Amino acid sequence: MIAPIERLGRRSLDALGDLGRFALFGVDVLIASVSRPIRIRRFIDELYGIGVLSLSIVCLSGVAVGLLLALQGYNLLVRFGSEELLGTAVGLSLIRELGPLLTALLVAGRAGSAIAAEIGTMVATEQLDGLRMMSVDPIDLVVSPKAVAMIVAMPLLSALFIVVALFAGYLLGTGTLGVDGGSYVSSLQNSVTFREDVLGSFLKAVLFGTLVGLVATHRGYTSEPTSAGVSHATTQTVVIASVATLILDYFVTALWEF
Repeated sequence: MIAPIERLGRRSLDALGDLGRFALFGVDVLIASVSRPIRIRRFIDELYGIGVLSLSIVCLSGVAVGLLLALQGYNLLVRFGSEELLGTAVGLSLIRELGPLLTALLVAGRAGSAIAAEIGTMVATEQLDGLRMMSVDPIDLVVSPKAVAMIVAMPLLSALFIVVALFAGYLLGTGTLGVDGGSYVSSLQNSVTFREDVLGSFLKAVLFGTLVGLVATHRGYTSEPTSAGVSHATTQTVVIASVATLILDYFVTALWEF
């Protein structure tokens, strides 16, 4: 009877310890981000790798999601004779929830895993130890630019995802489903508000970018210095970042709506 309780307590303490180390790692990244020297060149390089190289997958996914939302929304609204509200249904779904959430999941799978694998490889090949021997902080030189670039890139990619999806839904609704273009645009304009919808979407994207960036860099930074450790860190990054993003999305939505 005692052994299961001991295992539960040990795992709970390990989880709390991991959470504490993750929080301290986030503080170190924050301090390195605002301390001199500001590494603009490395930040731009990381922003290119995270943002520009994710454009194709974000745009293609945005088109697919926009088409699906328009099709499913039309099939639902036509039952009530309210197909002119298709713009409202597609716009609110994308701006409030699906835009920042799906963008975060896509970027976590593409850029987050790449960040974890890159830093984990540097750990395995002792490059980070070499930086420490030269009195260079790896968090300042390697980790901080990646995390900050993720925070900056996520809202931009989310906005692009939403715009592409809205346009795809407009084309399907007006070109194939027979919805009036003016009704689509006017219902979208009348239903979307800046504070409740646009600002909330931006806040979610920033928070998701912070979460994904910290998880990816932390998993890579603390990985075992072996090939198996790098693989494990990469897998953990995608899983933890995706699940944590979904949980965070619920709490942010609940608090914002309240």
